[in-house]
Amino acid sequence: MSSVAKKKGFGGHIWDYLTTVDHKKIAILYLAAGTLFFAIAGFEALLIRVQLMIPNNDFISAGLFNELLTMHGTTMLFLAATPLLFAFMNAIVPLQIGARDVAFPFLNALGFWLFFFGAVFLHLSFFLGGAPDAGWTSYASLSLYSPGHGIDFYVLGLQISGAGTLISGINFIVTIITMRAPGMTFMRMPLFTWTSLVSSTLILFAFPPLTAGLFLMLVDRMFGANFFDHTMGGNTIIWEHLFWIFGHPEVYILVLPAFGLFSEIIPVFARKRLFGYSSMVFATILIGFLGFMVWAHHMFTVGLGATANAIFAVATMAIAVPTGMKVFNWILTIWGGSIKVTVPMLYALGFIPSFVAGGVTGVMQAAAPLDYQLHDSYFIVAHFHYVIVGGIVTALFGSAHFYWPIMFNRALNEKLGVLTFWIFFIGFHLTFFLQHFLGLMGMPRRVFTYMADQGWDTFNFISSIGALMMGLGVILLVINVLISIKTPPLNRRDYWGDGRSLEWALETPLPFYNFKQLPLVRGYDPYWIEKEEGNKEGMVYAEPMGDIHMPNNSILPFIMSIGTFIAAFGALYSPWGDQAKAGTAESVSPGLSLALLIGGLGLTVLCMITRSVKDDYGYHVHKEEVEQVEKELAEFRAKGGKR
Repeated sequence: MSSVAKKKGFGGHIWDYLTTVDHKKIAILYLAAGTLFFAIAGFEALLIRVQLMIPNNDFISAGLFNELLTMHGTTMLFLAATPLLFAFMNAIVPLQIGARDVAFPFLNALGFWLFFFGAVFLHLSFFLGGAPDAGWTSYASLSLYSPGHGIDFYVLGLQISGAGTLISGINFIVTIITMRAPGMTFMRMPLFTWTSLVSSTLILFAFPPLTAGLFLMLVDRMFGANFFDHTMGGNTIIWEHLFWIFGHPEVYILVLPAFGLFSEIIPVFARKRLFGYSSMVFATILIGFLGFMVWAHHMFTVGLGATANAIFAVATMAIAVPTGMKVFNWILTIWGGSIKVTVPMLYALGFIPSFVAGGVTGVMQAAAPLDYQLHDSYFIVAHFHYVIVGGIVTALFGSAHFYWPIMFNRALNEKLGVLTFWIFFIGFHLTFFLQHFLGLMGMPRRVFTYMADQGWDTFNFISSIGALMMGLGVILLVINVLISIKTPPLNRRDYWGDGRSLEWALETPLPFYNFKQLPLVRGYDPYWIEKEEGNKEGMVYAEPMGDIHMPNNSILPFIMSIGTFIAAFGALYSPWGDQAKAGTAESVSPGLSLALLIGGLGLTVLCMITRSVKDDYGYHVHKEEVEQVEKELAEFRAKGGKR
């Protein structure tokens, strides 16, 4: 049962991670998988920028450009940003609320493996006939007539991956509502926990419309159902509604946890309580609510009419108000603080102007007449990336430095971190700032090349140089991570010295049960309160030392996800699809298609039945074992992390 690292063979480590339900290990799985797909999507972006570096370039073909463009957007949003944020939610939220794990550990593992196999399935498209090529939004008029299986990979991969995200979102809602430590009222929860709760609630309501749209797209392509084919009585615009009812809240699903991460970083390095905590909570909830009221601002040029456009324009402008409240509160937290500039704080300071720039251009586009001019131009690309990179990626990089000591009992190198920040930050602004002007000069997005001497050449060249700088920054971050593996273990609590919430009260390496006794929370910033009162333990306890209940590991989530993976191939190579009938996509015999489909789903259902029939009550770590683990950990720390 010990948390102290024991010598295991390679196979033992692999089995441990395949079967784990521990939120800390699942966080590492999300971090590793998210980093892999972030690197893939980043490489795709570099290929796009190299192609656009000079006019009339033939570095890649038009068809491959469309595939790279589609996969870059899809991968970054669904398969990189989302899992990386879930990595921090898994690693930190249970610690912040004083819980020993999430509410449903089995579902936590299932959510990860569904996401992972959906992502792998989607990326196999590059090797099995071609990737999706209709843009990350996959508008129906393009995707229905796309030859080959690219769009089928998109639909099926996102269905599987989206099911995992939905499961994880439900899990965090239940965890945060029901598993808070004694004294941890809602208005004492850290901001990252609050933003994780609101983001998970958005997942609960935003993913079903996407799931419905993907299902309709699937039966359109598999069976010619004609939901979206306007030539057969369908409605192409319905796809846009279904997609953006999901797609706009998706931006807040990603950016709200990023806000929460910065709301943890800034008070620590300003050495001040977060300014306006109650208003920050209110603003978070309001952003989540208004996030569902603005989806049609992506459709101002569709022809919904002046009334609809006006309503959605006003709603879009309104959502800037709670966002502005947050920005002012971050600035006022810094104002008058005893500021310590570290790598996480650098990312926080860089985030504020970058995200504000993205927000301002968003409010500009809320004016429907201006959006008519800017629509589908590079101005939109610049705005979107200022929000996503300036808001979310900076949060991920800053939080990696901030929480690395808790997650891995190591610290990332500060000097290399500062160098990484400046290279990435300068590269980011070089890449996307000039794209605003490219858009204003009329350059449309999603074009694979352009004619010379239109005034776009220099700006595109500089933009591509900036993208290469961003790539170098990411490489330096990876090098920093690799270097940290060889650094000595920290074996301490409160690495930054000014931690405020419960996760900093725990000494690393963390025991597998997190808390030997559940803490008693006596106010907002509970660890800060205990430090001010001279409590060396960092917390007071709400219960005496006793037995701890923990969940059993299970291989079933992994097998269930493999089942959906197999079934997806049965649907993919269906002989009944329009593309298969037209001879533009490969198919298999009806028998084999049904065998894969039924066999894969049968395997998943069999695992569900096994899970239902077999009583799995977990196990108890007895008081004596807890004391033994604590003793071993103390010896481990005293020896500097040596066995």
